[in-house]
Amino acid sequence: MLFLYLRSLMEEFTNNYINELNDGQRAAVLYTQGPSLVIAGAGSGKTRVLTYKIAHLLQQGYRPWSILALTFTNKAAREMKERIANLVGGESARYLWMGTFHSMFLRILRAESAELGFSPKFTIYDAADSKSLIRAIIKEMKLDEKQYKPGAVQARISSAKNHLVTPASYAANKEAYEGDCNARMPAIRDIYRHYWERCRQADAMDFDDLLLYTFLLFRDKPEVLARYQQQFGYVLVDEYQDTNYAQHCIVLQLSKQHQRVCVVGDDAQSIYSFRGADIDNILYFTKVYPDTKVFKLEQNYRSTQTIVCAANSLIAKNQRQIRKEVFSEKERGEALGVFQAYSDIEEADIVVNKIIELRRREQLKYSDYAILYRTNAQSRVFEESMRKRSIPYRIYGGLSFYQRKEVKDVIAYFRLVVNPNDEEAFKRIINYPARGIGDTTLGKIVAAASEYGVSLWTVLQEPLAYGLNFNKGVTAKLQAFKTLMLGFMNDSLTKNAAEMGQDIIQRAGIMNEVCQDNTPENLSRKENIEELVNGMGDFCAQRLEEGDTNITLTDYLSEVSLLTDQDSDDDSEEKVTLMTVHAAKGLEFPVVFVVGLEEELFPSAMCIDSMRAIEEERRLFYVAITRAERHCFLSYAKSRMRYGKMEFAAPSRFLKDIDVRYLRLPGQMAYTQREEPRAPVFTKIQSEAKPTFTPSTPRNLKPVAAAAATAPSQNLALSVGQYIEHERFGLGEVLKVEGEGDSAKALIRFENAGEKQLLLRFARFKVV
Repeated sequence: MLFLYLRSLMEEFTNNYINELNDGQRAAVLYTQGPSLVIAGAGSGKTRVLTYKIAHLLQQGYRPWSILALTFTNKAAREMKERIANLVGGESARYLWMGTFHSMFLRILRAESAELGFSPKFTIYDAADSKSLIRAIIKEMKLDEKQYKPGAVQARISSAKNHLVTPASYAANKEAYEGDCNARMPAIRDIYRHYWERCRQADAMDFDDLLLYTFLLFRDKPEVLARYQQQFGYVLVDEYQDTNYAQHCIVLQLSKQHQRVCVVGDDAQSIYSFRGADIDNILYFTKVYPDTKVFKLEQNYRSTQTIVCAANSLIAKNQRQIRKEVFSEKERGEALGVFQAYSDIEEADIVVNKIIELRRREQLKYSDYAILYRTNAQSRVFEESMRKRSIPYRIYGGLSFYQRKEVKDVIAYFRLVVNPNDEEAFKRIINYPARGIGDTTLGKIVAAASEYGVSLWTVLQEPLAYGLNFNKGVTAKLQAFKTLMLGFMNDSLTKNAAEMGQDIIQRAGIMNEVCQDNTPENLSRKENIEELVNGMGDFCAQRLEEGDTNITLTDYLSEVSLLTDQDSDDDSEEKVTLMTVHAAKGLEFPVVFVVGLEEELFPSAMCIDSMRAIEEERRLFYVAITRAERHCFLSYAKSRMRYGKMEFAAPSRFLKDIDVRYLRLPGQMAYTQREEPRAPVFTKIQSEAKPTFTPSTPRNLKPVAAAAATAPSQNLALSVGQYIEHERFGLGEVLKVEGEGDSAKALIRFENAGEKQLLLRFARFKVV
């Protein structure tokens, strides 16, 4: 009776929800006869289609437990379950098999553990547990940990598992062995075998095992597979473009017999190859399932027509894709504004000024803005510019720049150099990078310092005087650390903050520690440390230009401490969002700034030699643009600090990929006709011919006088009303000039950086 009642309710619901869908959505929801591929363009209502399709299946007579819906995040699964519960009632939604790949397969593995030789209560190892076990195995095998870095070994084993390669298969694979030999890690196959055996002994699986063992279970136990094929009468997968090989194969195992499978995704938003995602899974879905019916959701409900057209013109440049024509019926909207900055510092000022302007003009909240960048390290200049203007912000999916572990580690070195009695800094770095000074040794130093009422550094100076008698090995390690720090303390008396920063990072071995392997995490840490050095260079250069010679490490730390204190503000306050483009996927904002659009930054330097990688970077840019609802701004800098040195940058090739009709270019950029290369320069589009733009070539900016100059340059002669191009602050007007020779100063009003008084001896600019 209950089932019949629910069914009648669902029939009534069907008549209502059908009218809420557009033609494409409706067709995708109602089709249940065979395999289907739903290509859902950005902002096209993908979640609604999935939700309503599951509700429709329930209305068609499918039992909740016969529907398997796989997602990539618990959040997505939770939200869809809540929506379905609102549509069909909580009772039906409760019994759906809906969740992440790992959670659903874990449920199966717990039930079938005996088939694989595990207990139902087997342990799940997280990444840290896995790495710790690998490190222990490397030690036991007496391998050099510097050669066999645990993180790198872990990544190779993980990749093997995600390609469904067992230890036996890995050992037999000639290409894998050659790759390991080339990486100077020929013993990985042995480490993998030991790791596999130790996990089984411990009755444990890691995250990758949840996929691999599910595949092996279904492959080797056909009766088990048949049972789950029969149970799951319909399989649905969200974000199919993000699936890896293992996930794709398991979905195929479950759905091959009945072919009732629906996958939803957008090949244009496939941006996670570094996590193992394989775009081929969605591109070649119709070849794996020849009877597939393809549905394209092409209406964008998020963005203006202009933003959608700009994104379409960009992604059209990719060769490997499923073609579609996304459109919007919202207002036309304004063109995407392109900002050209002289430096990354001016770029940040331009963005912040635009936020203030738009907020005043359109009454927008701070939470309506998002600044998207390619790498986390880029957040620093935007954080500092917003702090100066008292604009609240938050770092989405990460920490504020100065709160990141690797940044705090380096700053702890700076603190100990400036103040040897800093206990917290001492404890943080005495064994970072690892130098064999363990917790036991540190504990003895702490106890002695407490007993005698002195600092940890004082005890380190003379351990014997405080009752500590370490063995020769420990004594040598402590002596080496003391000598290293004393060298830094001595150098800090004569070197500025920027010089000290570079010295400490190199000589302490911090960069070597961070560059152990090329995992995305370590790459991000390296970029953050490099950006810290850039910030120290900016600090010194700006102070010198302003006539302030206080540029020691102590002065820098005083400034940084003021910045880090800002992180304890009120979480309830409306804030500008800063995030990487990867983190922004699935989100939307009224106003979006995509920054740092320069070659070797976006696209990344690691991608420029591979067409496949370039296409993924272009998809990443597509994702960035399509986060915007009303306004989208693109910016790049003509020069950028890279590890303490100013380097010129070229605008990203992706800017040229966007049809210029959808862009509002800065005055320094000119339009040229493709068909007529010698045509005159236009400031506005005057025909329907498809134009492109040619960025102006950056002009080399030379210092008016070298930092160490003792005699004034003849170029120091400035007069009120003149305009200058500054290396970092951009265009500015001279308001006032005073002093002579080395003491000559000028008050400059910059277009984006405001008024600054510069000591001309150190200023880097040219008169225009």
